[in-house]
Amino acid sequence: MTEESARLARALIEFREAEGISERELAHRTWLSEATIRIFESDRGGLPTPTVARSFEEVLGWAPGSIKTTPSDAMGRESSADSAMELE
Repeated sequence: MTEESARLARALIEFREAEGISERELAHRTWLSEATIRIFESDRGGLPTPTVARSFEEVLGWAPGSIKTTPSDAMGRESSADSAMELE
């Protein structure tokens, strides 16, 4: 886990605790899957794709671009999985 991913994980967990919401509710608010929330709250989380980062920034109230993201050519499985989940 990088320092950036650790910062994001702490922020997401603290946000959920402060709001008193579940992973499911955070997933609903961000339009992401519960699996994505769990990944970024865990020690398995790396840097998010730009789309995922933007969703987290919006819900956390952070400025756009404040979350470091993966390079655009690294976008793949994660954004595809979240897109599929949004269609359900």
